[in-house]
Amino acid sequence: MVFAELIVTFIAALVIIYTYYKYVLFSYWRKKGIFYVEPVVPIGNIGSLVTNKVSLGEFFCDLYIKYKDHRAFGIYTFFKPNLVITDPDLIRVVLTKEFNNFHDRGIFCNEKVDPLTGHLIALSGKKWRNLRVKMTPTFTSGKIKQMFAILKLRGEELVSSLESVAQTGDPIEMKDWFKRYTTDIIMSAVFGINSNCIEKGDNEFQYWGKRIFKEHPFWSVLSAFMPQVLDFFSITMLDRGVTKFWTQIFRDNVEYRRTHNIVKDDFMNLLIQLMEKGYVESDDVDIDESSSTNKNRLTLLQAVAQAFIFFAAGFETSSTTATFCLYELAQQQDLQDKLCKEIDETLKKHGELTYNVLNEMTYLHKVINESLRKHPPIPNLIRICTEEITLPTTNIHVPKGMAITIPIFGLHRDPSIYPDPDKFDPERFNKDKVAARHPYTFLPFGEGPRICIGSRFGYVQTKVGLVSLLSRFKFKLDPRTTVPIIIDKKSFVLAAKDGIYLTIEPRK
Repeated sequence: MVFAELIVTFIAALVIIYTYYKYVLFSYWRKKGIFYVEPVVPIGNIGSLVTNKVSLGEFFCDLYIKYKDHRAFGIYTFFKPNLVITDPDLIRVVLTKEFNNFHDRGIFCNEKVDPLTGHLIALSGKKWRNLRVKMTPTFTSGKIKQMFAILKLRGEELVSSLESVAQTGDPIEMKDWFKRYTTDIIMSAVFGINSNCIEKGDNEFQYWGKRIFKEHPFWSVLSAFMPQVLDFFSITMLDRGVTKFWTQIFRDNVEYRRTHNIVKDDFMNLLIQLMEKGYVESDDVDIDESSSTNKNRLTLLQAVAQAFIFFAAGFETSSTTATFCLYELAQQQDLQDKLCKEIDETLKKHGELTYNVLNEMTYLHKVINESLRKHPPIPNLIRICTEEITLPTTNIHVPKGMAITIPIFGLHRDPSIYPDPDKFDPERFNKDKVAARHPYTFLPFGEGPRICIGSRFGYVQTKVGLVSLLSRFKFKLDPRTTVPIIIDKKSFVLAAKDGIYLTIEPRK
């Protein structure tokens, strides 16, 4: 009898919960009269994400292709309404024109329990604005030119390490090698440390670098759509070991430089300036030192967070982009030959590779942009409405706190914008074709005031890696690499599930 009562009570509770979700929590878009995708109790529209059936990029790309004609439409992430925007004009409104209403990313950030999350990508409001102003001078072309020797040296080391492989004809997993290359660059440029990953890939720097992105799909989804849950329960996103490792490396490096009065042309030196002075010495602007106060200076942990995200974002996204470039060029040898010809002629003309010489390689830039178009490392943008607004030319009123999703992967694969989108065609980025497209249909680094601050550095390290390799080697597809690629559903960054294997041989 008691058991029967419990069953009845349980069923009644389920009915009440279902009814509450269905007619209360999931009634927002219906009441607003805005088109929405029918949700499922209790996880809304993201069941395929939670169960790891599709990647984050594929999920929103599919939604984009199905419902793009609505310009904007509603979904539910768990029980929260989320507005997906597909119209380039509305995207421009969110990212640029009405930026003051959408200046936050809504990424998990809890500096107390997870200090390395207090970085430029995750911070919001005034904290973000103040830090962005401080950090902007660290990514000028002048600062990158000062670091260029580091990038060039790492490119030469990559070539040297692959020469023996080229003689054997054995296939290599390309992203692994590019991760070694970008890790060595960023460890040198940020921490002033020779991590030696190119020569010895299986070391502590590679280990802790991989640990940064080792997440369970459920926690990834939760951090993306409901970071408040993590915040409420003081759950950390980063492995404690990751935080300890990077903090210790940074602290030891700062102490060593201060003790021995060492000054280098690298990112670490710029962060030390921000800790000691509160500003970065500009290439061409004089700054009044008297305006600096203790309040303006970065604390050690704040500086560590910036170094950490520079590493995390820089080594993963650039290695992904460079890998996909060679993946596509290996399939189309005529395009690879065309790029090699440009590289050879430009290097012969100038005698060596410099920052300015790199910028003369226009076809190289097109190849990278087409790779970013077809395989954007970050497939979606998220913005949080910080002040309520009615989107221009629509009847959509966006309340404060609502999340906005912009499906970059969908935009980049839209056949009405990029005909035959699965085809790799660098000529899409000829000046006339770029001018004919809406500027907000190519967003690999975002756009507006929160555009990726390190995009210029990312381009440069990707270009140096490609020029170094393509000036010496020819790349072909290994049979174990699938065409088209199968996207890794567990990866936050767009990546191939089983890696990208290429064969490499010396150029004649």
